[in-house]
Amino acid sequence: MATARNTERATPPTFFLPDFCAPPTVLAVVLIAGLVGLMVTLVRPTTPTMFWTQLAGASLFLLWLGLTCSAVLCRARPYLQRMSTRRANIIALALLVTTIAVVAEIVYQVGQLWGHAGNDVIASFFPQQHGSFLLRSVTVGFIVSGAALRYFHVSAEWKHTIELEALARIHALQARIRPHFLFNSMNTIAALTRSSPKHAEQAVEDLADLFRATLSQATARIPLQEEIEIARTHQRIEQLRLGDRLQVHWDIDALPPRAMVPSLIVQPLLENAVYHGVETLPEGGTVTITGRRDGNVLHIEVRNPIAEHTNEPARPGNHMALTNIRERLALAWPRRASVDTWIEGREFYARLTFPYAAADTGHGNPLPAGRHRP
Repeated sequence: MATARNTERATPPTFFLPDFCAPPTVLAVVLIAGLVGLMVTLVRPTTPTMFWTQLAGASLFLLWLGLTCSAVLCRARPYLQRMSTRRANIIALALLVTTIAVVAEIVYQVGQLWGHAGNDVIASFFPQQHGSFLLRSVTVGFIVSGAALRYFHVSAEWKHTIELEALARIHALQARIRPHFLFNSMNTIAALTRSSPKHAEQAVEDLADLFRATLSQATARIPLQEEIEIARTHQRIEQLRLGDRLQVHWDIDALPPRAMVPSLIVQPLLENAVYHGVETLPEGGTVTITGRRDGNVLHIEVRNPIAEHTNEPARPGNHMALTNIRERLALAWPRRASVDTWIEGREFYARLTFPYAAADTGHGNPLPAGRHRP
């Protein structure tokens, strides 16, 4: 296996302003404008006849104001991203207040034009007092814009903190499972040094390649192709020790090799299948690893034979690997990933289910395949 590339990059905080070009954000602005227009109309003393007129006028003004401010922030966002957070906040606030003042002035002037044209019904939708209307609009706009920008900033900081905490937990969980894998692999090599020194040497080479890949990879996720290669390397180490007693059948052609996954999620399942299943049977057995893609969801299933059903397993374990994988998948995809296990007949099943996340094709080529020895 070639030396794994260290693709760790500092993760910058998410920019505090949401994407106002995105349809969901625009829809939210429209709904908020309508609700605020309704609230403003309800708190005003009015007659039933004038209620609908005032509601239409307030809603149209707020809708126009919201969409215009959204368009300004949409165009300004790429430039604001290059600035410091403090400077971006100040400029964004200035842009919003200026936009509100311009829109309020346009609305007043349009109302005056309709009034001079003699259309009093349409003119009644527009404000009649110039100075007080502009002052109220700019004052309220300044307060609301400042509060909104503060909310966006605090929300972005909170989200970034949650992401850093999740990433730290993922690294801690990976740090726990790697020594476990190392000790088991070293025990295998120690056994081979007595029975087959030549095979032990090959196993040491495989183990060196394997840890060159896993320990130098510091990112939270790696391409699925690399994760499969890690599991195949572990298979070769176990194959040297167990010989024909161990057979592994891979049926993973349906899986996208560039899907991004947390490292060490398949290899521990294969290790468990060998240690708790195949190795406990005098005749050995076959471990079957299958994978399929169901839309944007990936499924990886590891199946291994077990001894006749008894109340106690042949080799009781602490379920560290399964618990570890389950926690790391939950951190990577909260409430969208799962690890299911069950026994059917004389076979033990472990199935991973998680969303499909494509690799960034702009950063290098797919990882090279490892050495495949018979």
